[in-house]
Amino acid sequence: MVTLYPTTAPGPPPAAGWRRRLHEIIFEADTRAGRAFDVALLAVILLSVLAVLLESVPDIRQDHRQALRVVEWVVTVLFTVEYLLRLISVTRPVPYVVSFFGLIDLLSVLPTYLALVMPGTHSLMVIRAVRLLRVFRILKLARFVDDAELLGRALRASRRKITVFLGGVLTIVLLVGTLMYLIEGEEHGFTSIPTSMYWAVVTMTTVGYGDIAPKTGVGRLLAACVMILGYGILAVPTGIVSVELAQVTRSVSTQACPACGRQGHDSDASYCKHCGAAL
Repeated sequence: MVTLYPTTAPGPPPAAGWRRRLHEIIFEADTRAGRAFDVALLAVILLSVLAVLLESVPDIRQDHRQALRVVEWVVTVLFTVEYLLRLISVTRPVPYVVSFFGLIDLLSVLPTYLALVMPGTHSLMVIRAVRLLRVFRILKLARFVDDAELLGRALRASRRKITVFLGGVLTIVLLVGTLMYLIEGEEHGFTSIPTSMYWAVVTMTTVGYGDIAPKTGVGRLLAACVMILGYGILAVPTGIVSVELAQVTRSVSTQACPACGRQGHDSDASYCKHCGAAL
């Protein structure tokens, strides 16, 4: 008796094929359907943010409150459905939920529901504007995605140096604030050391609100030194990040992981660096 075996490998189960297709539409922008979905999503995000901004204007809120609320709920329902579809389309939902865009997607739908029990929280819907960052993936601006990833790596590599630098700046602020409090005193507006430290920060960062100013000659001399010192301090973190940025070079792909939905992989990567799934 001869047993016949199929000459071709069986295709993926219907559910797996359907989920993969849904993932391509929602997370990728290489296909026409995926690009259309993402462009429509951006349009809805802009509409939602515009509605929130208009509702904050008293005259518009009084005349068009009902229409704005209708737009708010329609957008919220659309975002809720979209969020659920994202959870369904990935094989590992938890990494997507705790990712940056996963949290933003969740927070974009919560304010409307929270407003039912906590009035006033619907204004938090402006967080939906953060979702506009998806435009870098939608328009396939790989060059900008690459540059953003390099900048992020440079900032992470220089975080220790910047932390030490900020610690030194805070020490200077404390010393200068204390000296200015002793020199000027409460009669000239420097009513406490924290208030004097606030003046030191405003002066050192060259903001110069002018609400507090030294009146004595010694105080003005100290203020001039702090102003000059401020220019040098502003240049230090720029130099630190620039050195680290010159040392990191990497090509980044805009492909999203089919398992966890995260992006930022190397262009030659075969597996997701976050969950290990095949790309």
